[in-house]
Amino acid sequence: MKKGKLRLLGGCLLVGLLVGTSNIYAQQTPDEIAGKDISKNYISTAVPILLIAPDARSGGMGDVGVASTPDAYSSHWNSAKYAFIEDDFGMGMSYVPWLRKLGAADMNLLNLTGFKRINDRSAVAASLTYFSLGSIEFTDIDGTSKGTYKPNEFGLDVSYSMKLSENLSIGATGRYVRSDLTQGVDVGTSTTKAGNAIAADLGMYYQSETNMFDMPGELAAGLFISNLGSKISYSDDDNEKDFLPANIRFGGRYTMDIDQYNTFSFMLDFNKLLVPTPPLYDEEGNIIAGMDNNIGTMLGAIRSFYDSPNGFSEELQELQISVGAEYWYDKVFAVRGGYFFEHENKGGRQYLTLGGTVKYQTLVLDISYLIPTTTLQTSPLANTVRISLAMNFEPNRK
Repeated sequence: MKKGKLRLLGGCLLVGLLVGTSNIYAQQTPDEIAGKDISKNYISTAVPILLIAPDARSGGMGDVGVASTPDAYSSHWNSAKYAFIEDDFGMGMSYVPWLRKLGAADMNLLNLTGFKRINDRSAVAASLTYFSLGSIEFTDIDGTSKGTYKPNEFGLDVSYSMKLSENLSIGATGRYVRSDLTQGVDVGTSTTKAGNAIAADLGMYYQSETNMFDMPGELAAGLFISNLGSKISYSDDDNEKDFLPANIRFGGRYTMDIDQYNTFSFMLDFNKLLVPTPPLYDEEGNIIAGMDNNIGTMLGAIRSFYDSPNGFSEELQELQISVGAEYWYDKVFAVRGGYFFEHENKGGRQYLTLGGTVKYQTLVLDISYLIPTTTLQTSPLANTVRISLAMNFEPNRK
């Protein structure tokens, strides 16, 4: 890729980094990697919106969701949960303004989702996630303006979920991804284009009634592999393709019913990118630690468990941890909180979240608020607010 083009893409992808979804960087050359702090070894992917929490409910619980109770937004967290959803059909929409701390008044994430039960054992769902980076002035390597454009990305998916037993379900999702970061701007002799890709999700969900501490309740566990698919390219150069943020999430939930009005839930998620870790190079461009990350998607997902240049300790650093708690009163009012942790060598995002819900008949309004616990004065994620509105319709019961 030409250097001017690289900077153009790098500028757009830097915005993705500030969004905080994953640690997004332009591809580095061996000269850029050589001599850097080897403890700071970030993983590069494209299309960060595929990992952003789209809903205010999970956004208020530290981004947990793989085993939370099913809702309209389950396609993002674990599509297998739809088979256990209580409502007959429903829809939801979310609005998330991004980087308001930095004065980005026109950068937003929008999500539309809907689901429908087929019968007592299966359900289908569809969702659209759209991210606008707002208006950005593009420049070439010399700083000459190339015009003002509105880069954007979106993912469109369809999900199917079915029960294998009274306690266990599986889910599958197909997804089309389009990332138009450059708006087709020519840089020198290079022509850029919108990136297109396809991906799939696979999920498993288990829930069972329990009676712990002499109180009725529910135990649940989930496993979800998402965004496993083709690489994406912003040019006609087949050697310049980036990984989608393939990801594995697993975790559990414990819900206890204090009485007929009061319910508490506690959740824990672990999350890891199924993307190769960049190796370390010497000044001649030879790999001195780690493995070549210029490989295919499936091999990259497998290697992501053992390819870190600093060994097993670095692999552990790649785990993101989310904890969340939720309290419901009479199924009409909820408050929640959570914490998200990412190791400082892998991005360092660490924040508290708060949220709440008000339900009136079929309408459900969720809101959440993010509070960074590191670099509070400078974090671009500070004061992030999510707002979600859903409509859920119960089956007709005669």
